[in-house]
Amino acid sequence: MKKKVLSLVLASAMVVSMTACGSSNDAPANDAPAAAPAESQAAAPAETQAAAPAETTAPEADAPATDVAEGKIALVTDVGTIDDESFNQATWEGVQQFGDANGIEYTYYQPTEDSTEERINQIDLAVAEGATVVVLPGYLFGETLSEVQTTYPDVNFIAVDVSEGDMTAPIEANAYACTFSEEQAGYLAGYAAVKDGYTKLGFLGGMAVPAVIRYGYGYVQGIDAAAQELGVDVEVKYTYGGQFYGDANITAKMESWYSEGTEIVFACGGGIYTSALEAALNYDGMIIGVDVDQRSVGEGNDYNPVLTSAMKGLTATVVDKLEGCFTGKWDSFGGQVQNLGLSDGDYLGLPTDGDSWAFETFTQDEYEELLAGIKDGSIAISNDTETQPEVSDGVTVSYID
Repeated sequence: MKKKVLSLVLASAMVVSMTACGSSNDAPANDAPAAAPAESQAAAPAETQAAAPAETTAPEADAPATDVAEGKIALVTDVGTIDDESFNQATWEGVQQFGDANGIEYTYYQPTEDSTEERINQIDLAVAEGATVVVLPGYLFGETLSEVQTTYPDVNFIAVDVSEGDMTAPIEANAYACTFSEEQAGYLAGYAAVKDGYTKLGFLGGMAVPAVIRYGYGYVQGIDAAAQELGVDVEVKYTYGGQFYGDANITAKMESWYSEGTEIVFACGGGIYTSALEAALNYDGMIIGVDVDQRSVGEGNDYNPVLTSAMKGLTATVVDKLEGCFTGKWDSFGGQVQNLGLSDGDYLGLPTDGDSWAFETFTQDEYEELLAGIKDGSIAISNDTETQPEVSDGVTVSYID
């Protein structure tokens, strides 16, 4: 029975203006293959609408705005889909929450290929069909944003996980971009796993892009800190899959890890978690999810292999910026590229509600103490993506191609 949900999971994974800043359509507005069920307002399972920790959300994601202007919201996906149980879905849920709460029309567009030209084509279509604010999830939109912000000066663009380094031109006043301190979420996950008794851990990244590297290096730093506190020896295997989806080769690599004693793998990179999940179920192993609370992807098996998830407040951030856009507060953040960390608010964390807290010995009191240390700076976490983290003598990290 362990594999009975895997076929569905794998299939899912593969497969602003001068007046704004407006009910959603039933399919992608460009008639591309629909990534969501026929009714897009139910594209994401209700139980997964938690991109930020349940009790540690940054802005109030579900708080309705008042006196909103008219307009229309469009989201253009990256290489993922709006039901990917990860980054795109969490961002889309922010659009849904704000649109539904305020009677603002919204829809999404799904590029037919992974290219800047195609992403721009979809934005062109969105604007032609009335979009006054466009939400862009992921670093792949850096070059795209650099161009469309000047092409459409009367449209507002909200780019999530896009940094200045991803862009090819300075950000304009009609655009906003943000990144997150993923190293903090990774640290929390690694620290908690070791505190919960795991001593043979793995990291499976998607592509070695800055956000994924920050997650991974933060994870190693958290592992090291907990190992030092407990005085235990820990082994870590670390690799990148070079893609954001699972396949037979990655699953085989994960199976080899679990068969050699790896107990838990942090699967970090869109749909690549499917390979770690399949391998874990074959060897009674565990995984750590990423970006959103992925506990639900482990349901329906003999046991749930998802221990926790390293999350960032994607949904809440999108809601917050849309509210600012539609209530005349755009100037307070427009034209900025921000990095959001725990010192700025509860933008990162682990899921803390009862159904998602699967730790056996690591307590929520310990978790809150750890959060406080990161917030006040007494716990220092490097965000360096160029140099592998230093670890203590009791921790061995094997970086594997």
